[in-house]
Amino acid sequence: MNQTDVVVIGSGVGGLSCAAVLARYGFDVTVCESHTIAGGAAHSFAHQGFKFDSGPSLYSGLSYSPSVNPLRQVLDVIGVDLPCVTYNTWGCRLPEGDFDASVGAEQFCEVLAKLRGKDAVAQWRHLQEVMTPLAQAAIALPPAALRNDIGVALTIGRFAPSLVKHAANIFKLTGPFSRIMDDVVRDPFISNWLNLLCFLLSGLPAAGTNAAEVAFMFADWYRPGVVLDYPVGGSGALVNVLVQGLEKHGGKLFLGSHVEQILVEGNKAVGVSLRDGREIRARRAVVSNASVWDTLKLVPQGALPPKFRSQRQATPECDSFMHLHLGIDAQGLPANLLCHYIVVNDWQSGITAPQNVVLVSIPSILDPSLAPPGKHVIHVYTPGNEPYALWQGLDRKSQEYERQKRLRAEVMWQALERIISDIRTRCEITLVGTPLTHERFLRRHRGSYGPAISAASGLFPGHRTPLTGLMCCGDSTFPGIGLPAVAASGMIVANTLAPVSKHLAILKEIS
Repeated sequence: MNQTDVVVIGSGVGGLSCAAVLARYGFDVTVCESHTIAGGAAHSFAHQGFKFDSGPSLYSGLSYSPSVNPLRQVLDVIGVDLPCVTYNTWGCRLPEGDFDASVGAEQFCEVLAKLRGKDAVAQWRHLQEVMTPLAQAAIALPPAALRNDIGVALTIGRFAPSLVKHAANIFKLTGPFSRIMDDVVRDPFISNWLNLLCFLLSGLPAAGTNAAEVAFMFADWYRPGVVLDYPVGGSGALVNVLVQGLEKHGGKLFLGSHVEQILVEGNKAVGVSLRDGREIRARRAVVSNASVWDTLKLVPQGALPPKFRSQRQATPECDSFMHLHLGIDAQGLPANLLCHYIVVNDWQSGITAPQNVVLVSIPSILDPSLAPPGKHVIHVYTPGNEPYALWQGLDRKSQEYERQKRLRAEVMWQALERIISDIRTRCEITLVGTPLTHERFLRRHRGSYGPAISAASGLFPGHRTPLTGLMCCGDSTFPGIGLPAVAASGMIVANTLAPVSKHLAILKEIS
C-alpha cells in the first residue's frame, strides 16, 4: 500500500496539468494511467518509423509567453518549455470551393471578397469590432488565477482593475456565441464558417458554444503577428513536457496502472484500488481526470447522493471519432502542400452531421522527424461526429467489424483524395481507428468526444463533488472541451487544493 497526498486518475492533459501544478506547489502526487502511454486523447504512438498523433492537431498560443492559452500558463507554472514550429495557413475544401485560410484579420477578408462580395466583408469587419472588447474581457482574468474556494477573492483581486473595466462585456460572455453572431452576421457563408469554428472548439455549433470560448479564439487568432503552433515531436512532445514538469517537482506517474475503484471510508474518498490489487492511499484528495460517466463507474454505489449520480449520468454526450493514420511515400508531392486541411461536404446537413466534417493533418510537413526520409505521416479524422450506435456490440475481431471499418473510413479517403489524388497508391501503413478504439484505448465512455453541454443551458459543472475528498478535472468540468479548457480545469483544481499564499506567490512569479 502506497501513501501520497493526491492521487490523480488518468494522464490526459487535464490530469497531467493538475498533477504537475500540484507537484509545483509541493504536494506529493501520484498519477495512475491505465494505458502504457501517457497523454490520454493527446498521446502519440510510433509504428514502423512513423510517429502518429492520436488526437488534437491544431494548436495556438503555445510558442510565446505570457499567453492567453491556459496550457501555456501551466507550462509557465511548472517551468518547462515546449519547442514549436510555427505557421499561419491551412487549406479549406468547402462546398463553395477550395482555398487557403490564414489566421489574422486581413486574409479572410480577401477570401470573403472573392466568395461573397463587399457586404460579407463589411459584416465580418463589424463582427471583429464587436468581438474586440469581448476578447479583451475574455482574457482580463487569466485561468491561472482561478480556484474553487473563498480564496478566489484574493487571487483574482490583483486583476480587479481590469475586471472592473471589462465588467459589462464579461457578462455578455456567459451565454452562447450565437446570441452575438446572429445580431451581426446575415451572410450564410460567414454563419457556416463560424459554426464550423465553434464545432472544432467545443463539439457543438454556435448555439451551443460558450461566447467566452469564441472570444478567447478571437483574442488569439486575430491579433497582429499571430501564428499557429505545432509541437516539435507532435502531441506526444507536449505530453512529455507535462510529465517532465510533474517529475521535476517530485511527482510520480504510474503507467499500466488501471484504477478499478475509488476507495471510500467514512463518506470520504481516501485513495484508489488498482486492477492488480495494489492500493494507493491519498492523504488530501483523489482527482479524477476520467469523463463524468467513467468517473461514476469508479465510485462505489451509495457513496454519492442518488440525485447527483442520476443527473451526472444523464449528461448529454458528443459523438465519437473515426481515424485514418497513414504512412506514405512523399516523392513527387506538390511543394505547396499544407500541414492542415478542413473538408466540409455539405452545409445544409448541419455542421455536426455524421461524416460531414473531415480534418486532415500532415504534420511531417512542419516536423520531418515524425516520418522516415522521403515519407509523410498523415492523420485524417472525423471530429466528434461518428455515432457510437453504429458500432455498439460489434466484435473487434469479426469480419463484420472489418467491413464496417472499410465502409465508414471511405469518407476520409475521399476527403484526402481532394488533397492528394493518388493517396491510395502511396500508402505504406494504413491504420483505421473507430469509436471502439476510442473506448478501449482511451477508456472513453462510448468513445465519446466528451459532454455535449450547450452554453444555452449553462456552464460545465464545477470540480467539486458531494463526496468529500473527490474532485474532478478534464473535459467533463468547467470550462469544457479542448486542450486549453482541460488544462485550465486541471490548474483550477490544483490551485483549490493549494494554500492561497502559495497560489499568490506563483501568480506573482509568472506575471
